[in-house]
Amino acid sequence: MIDWSRVRELREEIGADAFEEVLDLFLEEVETALAVLRTATTEDDLGAQLHFLKGGALNLGFAAFADLCADGEAQACAGARDSVDIPGIVSGYETSRAAFLAGIAEGIAA
Repeated sequence: MIDWSRVRELREEIGADAFEEVLDLFLEEVETALAVLRTATTEDDLGAQLHFLKGGALNLGFAAFADLCADGEAQACAGARDSVDIPGIVSGYETSRAAFLAGIAEGIAA
């Protein structure tokens, strides 16, 4: 679900303080993007939001969430907007976020 090696790599690259800032920004931006997903009116809007979410998720090691976003993006870009499982993507984020925060609290990414 979480690519802990990516998390450790990013933390080492940018330092612990900057990592905390990046994480806070990511979590804020995801909440905003998820709200936009729920109201996206075109395949392009939906695909763009999912692409954005996928990139941020990959950067921070949210592997399972990134996969959900990639699948949704592919469906949106293929014109199958109604096939995109937005509730599943939101649920996947919430599960990934909980696992990530629990792992951070346990020192897994340290």
